[in-house]
Amino acid sequence: MEFIKEKLPIVIGTIVFLALCCGAYYFLVYQSSAYYTQIDNTKIESISSSDGMNYEYTLTCYDKNGKEKEIKFKTSRELREDAYLELTYMMTRGVSNWKEVQYDELPDKVQDKYTKAD
Repeated sequence: MEFIKEKLPIVIGTIVFLALCCGAYYFLVYQSSAYYTQIDNTKIESISSSDGMNYEYTLTCYDKNGKEKEIKFKTSRELREDAYLELTYMMTRGVSNWKEVQYDELPDKVQDKYTKAD
């Protein structure tokens, strides 16, 4: 019985450590957030890249609550001026995906930041 009492703190500590590692891994690798932006082709830079991503945008983006964040992301082509995008942003990888959306698909607090393009 004494042996179990001595090893119990080590076992509990190991379990807590593994739980913290799993939580950190989830938040750093799998957790993503949606950000929304409008294309402004004056904010594009041509870059040389071996992965086929020849352009880099630096745009002001907004989360669903309207909180502002400047985000950089690469594309293989110049995007359509004034198009609205939904960006999938990960803390460790940056933008992992983007898709064009319509103005009406933007969250209300993001729509407040833009005027509807005709």
